Amino acid sequence: MSSSSPYLHHLLRHIVLPVLCLFHFTITVAQQKFTISGYVRDTTNGESLTGATVHIKESPQGIQANAYGFYAISLPAGEYTLVCTFLGYQEKEQVIQLNDNLQINFAMTPRTYQAQEVVITDKRKNRNVASTEMGRVEMATADAKKLPSFMGEVDVLKMLQLMPGVQAAGEGNAGLYVRGGGPDQNLILLDEAPVYNTGHLFGFFSIFNADAIRNTTLIKGGMPANYGGRLSSVVDVNMKDGNNQQLQGEGGIGLIASRLSLQGPLKKDKSSFIISGRRTYIDWVAKPFVKKNSDFSGSGYYFYDLNVKANYIFSDKDRVYLSGYFGRDVFSFKSGTRTFDATIPWGNSTATLRWNHVFSSKLFSNTSVIYNDYKFSFTGLQNNFDIRLASGISDVNGKLDFDYFASNKHHIKFGGNYIYHRFTPFSISGRQDSTAFNPDNAFRKYAHEAALYVQDEWEISPKLKLNAGLRYSAFMQVGPYTRYIKNNNGVKMDSTVYESLQQVRSYGGFEPRMILRYAWNGQNSIKASVTRNYQFIHLVTNAGTTLPTDLWVPSTYKVRPQISWQYTMGYYRNFNDDGWETSVEAYYKDMQHQIEYRQGYTPSLTDPEEDFVFGKGWAYGAEFFINKTKGRFTGWLGYTLAWTWRQFPSLNQGKKFPAKYDRRHDLVLVANYELTPKWHLSGVFIYGSGNTTTLPSQFYMIDGSLVQEYSNINGYRMPAYHRMDLSAVYTPKQRPDKHFQSSWAFSIYNVYSRMNPYFLYFDQTGGVLGNNLTIRARQVSLFPILPSITWNFKFQ
Repeated sequence: MSSSSPYLHHLLRHIVLPVLCLFHFTITVAQQKFTISGYVRDTTNGESLTGATVHIKESPQGIQANAYGFYAISLPAGEYTLVCTFLGYQEKEQVIQLNDNLQINFAMTPRTYQAQEVVITDKRKNRNVASTEMGRVEMATADAKKLPSFMGEVDVLKMLQLMPGVQAAGEGNAGLYVRGGGPDQNLILLDEAPVYNTGHLFGFFSIFNADAIRNTTLIKGGMPANYGGRLSSVVDVNMKDGNNQQLQGEGGIGLIASRLSLQGPLKKDKSSFIISGRRTYIDWVAKPFVKKNSDFSGSGYYFYDLNVKANYIFSDKDRVYLSGYFGRDVFSFKSGTRTFDATIPWGNSTATLRWNHVFSSKLFSNTSVIYNDYKFSFTGLQNNFDIRLASGISDVNGKLDFDYFASNKHHIKFGGNYIYHRFTPFSISGRQDSTAFNPDNAFRKYAHEAALYVQDEWEISPKLKLNAGLRYSAFMQVGPYTRYIKNNNGVKMDSTVYESLQQVRSYGGFEPRMILRYAWNGQNSIKASVTRNYQFIHLVTNAGTTLPTDLWVPSTYKVRPQISWQYTMGYYRNFNDDGWETSVEAYYKDMQHQIEYRQGYTPSLTDPEEDFVFGKGWAYGAEFFINKTKGRFTGWLGYTLAWTWRQFPSLNQGKKFPAKYDRRHDLVLVANYELTPKWHLSGVFIYGSGNTTTLPSQFYMIDGSLVQEYSNINGYRMPAYHRMDLSAVYTPKQRPDKHFQSSWAFSIYNVYSRMNPYFLYFDQTGGVLGNNLTIRARQVSLFPILPSITWNFKFQ
């Protein structure tokens, strides 16, 4: 393909110039109005309240605060009553006389409840009906902590698995399959930094420590133009900013892990920090039970997380944030009876520096510099032979995003980002005595990725609203790199050498995004969306779940970017003063250039992309959702009916086959009940059609050896998955003058001990010579009933 200069031409012509023209137009028509702007924050800790609503009491006009709590609304001169609302907080009103631009910050107070009153009376705004958002789920960490948890560890990613259209990667796994997409098709962000491996303990827990997380947002349909690089969804996780009013701590002690967080002001009202750590002690607990002469003496496993963040408010126009994450899993095998030792660490590191700046009452900007890194390594030692394996990916990322509140009918977002990727799919080295084994087999690859976008949320009329955006993405593989030319037998015949930063291959294209909403009566709406997405980096796996050994690879001369079109339509209806929310969404997703390993693949020392095959995929289905939001009893019911298909010319005789995460029926029931001010009860029931798998269809004896013959890929469906979890949280009555609070969380995972299938295999007993050969299919299950208890505490 051509070089990047035509891309720049397209960007200037189709995105930048229209934005400048739009600025000129909106500034002209808005000259007779004045703008009210400011921030919405929590009065108790200074945290920004993302999505808070500021509206005018005398009219239906209003606006939602952005991700940093900033809002702006324009009105003619006059007297108005501003009303600020946010779920779970007391409503605030302020009368103003508007004859010039004003800055008004709202400090919102959390709603408190008397001991004898537990009914939530907060009026919930009909955001699900009125907004242009589709497939968007927002989850506060405080809500996640009330639900049953796996082995006592609150996990925000597992909470998202309880929503329609989202499936777990496997039993107890925190990975996500969203609307027929694979785990690599989800853009998972922690304070804007991409996270490439979200799992601890081989995926059974996510890396997100709930005590450090403020909120989590999932977007699975109608992805806005400011997000890109993935086909299926966005999971945007925001860390707490830190309490800028007083020193505060919280933590918990559970069966397998403990955690502790500290937050407080560096300078009251101006600056704050938070530091949060978590560590398992599986290795400590298991050590007394392992005999010293055992093969596993000295072996162990643990993981830990560290989240840190600080911010400083320089003025009403400038605020700076610095946040970071560092986490590792460490598995070690040190035999007491054998001469073999191994250490396997893997994990993520991220760092984000952000600067918020208010250029004017209507123009808000956020500038970010981001570093993220994922590494997996294996070190083995036997006698005097030492071997090392490694893989990983690291990025340096720059982002610039603008919010322009052109008028009350136009909220414009625009910006861009640039990423420099460094991939190490696989490398091996070793040493024996004084002889070093260090072949040139790292197959490192380097790439540039960039994008520009513009988006406008336009209220055409009180009934009709449009969110339209356009994104242009470009990707370029660069040197150093050597491309080999091979004959039909795979023998290298020639090569092309690319120097550092020299272009190897480039890709790019436009990604239109559009959501149209038609609403009536304030309680009904119909929405439709169409989105196109490019994905330039890929996770190739040979297993059914996301493991640390899976490889991230870029688009290259041979590997083309994945492309998808997703079409969604939904009906939304609220009842009983927004006390009940209901919705139905239907979707169809078409995916090109999907990647799998070739049939019969086994790991080797060659470049992994030599073993890839390419095809297409498509997914479609319907999601039904009923959510009770008010009262002592709350919860939701979600049901998904879905199909997910793949087709590869070189797999399954070219015939289509169900994806390994194809699941026809998926049902989730979640219930919360405030029994008393001291006791909160909750329960979850999950039912899902069994996952698909590939099993041998026939067995043959050839020369005395048993040979298996496979038929269709994923031609067998395992038994259905279902389980029930229950939890109870006990919070003793706290004295008002006490600075220490605590609670007990009791949880039971898999209450009726359902033995759900994890995988199937065939067991062989007897033999041909004895004429008693028997082959039986056997099921492996992981978790029976698992009770847990956690003591949580807070102090200030």
